[in-house]
Amino acid sequence: MQDLIREAMASLRIHPISKWIRASVGDTVVVDTRAAHVVWEPRRVVPTYAVPVADLAAELLDAEPAELPEHPVRIGDGPPVLTPETPFAVHSTPGRSLTLRTAAGDLPGAGFAPDDPDLDGHVLLDWDAFDQWYEEEQVVMAHPHDPFDRIDCLVSSRHVEISLAGVTLADSRRPTLLYETPLPVRYYLPREDVAMELLEPADHTSVCAYKGHARYWSALVGGEVVPNLAWSYEDPLDDAVPVQDLVCFFTERLDVRLDGVDQDRAVTPWS
Repeated sequence: MQDLIREAMASLRIHPISKWIRASVGDTVVVDTRAAHVVWEPRRVVPTYAVPVADLAAELLDAEPAELPEHPVRIGDGPPVLTPETPFAVHSTPGRSLTLRTAAGDLPGAGFAPDDPDLDGHVLLDWDAFDQWYEEEQVVMAHPHDPFDRIDCLVSSRHVEISLAGVTLADSRRPTLLYETPLPVRYYLPREDVAMELLEPADHTSVCAYKGHARYWSALVGGEVVPNLAWSYEDPLDDAVPVQDLVCFFTERLDVRLDGVDQDRAVTPWS
């Protein structure tokens, strides 16, 4: 299955959904549709919505294509892919860039009409051009939910030891393991099992479509600060409630022993 998914990533992928999708700019609802598609442009890891033109409260104007760099990264031993850090304006399939003229003002380059006939009459939308998105009445963060992706949070008794340069950062026999395709397993640990005295709050934050908003810590190891090495979800979304207030590390940068066995460092965008 992993090989099949990797092979498909080079193609434009389209999946119709029956969810009621809305998006607003301020108090103005610009998107209101029950006939959206979830679309992955070639090499994109996360999808965007494609919406029928008739379901947009906007006039569509041609926009100049933006010449912005891609940010290809590797996940495991697969080919380079484009994560959300690559701007929407970078397109990997032929089509036309569009500006949406709405009652709330112009949204430059916030639309893209692919040449693919299966998307005729549809426009891909830039998530960040809108203030709020909904699936039914549920607020959606970061990007559309991938209907073929999910997270599993499993309480475990496995022995997890995490260290850097010989300094122990965590030692726990009560982790919660979080599995999220296609990322490596994440070990969420009780704070009592983490060397919190070696961590200091960082200004960095992030948002996940499945887990919510995360806060970060940097680590002080060997007299040096290692930035944004650990994070926690203090008010997670429903699927991530089992990891609330637990601490997780970017283990791709660290030494990990699992049940006494040294683990290889995974290759991810955060390696």
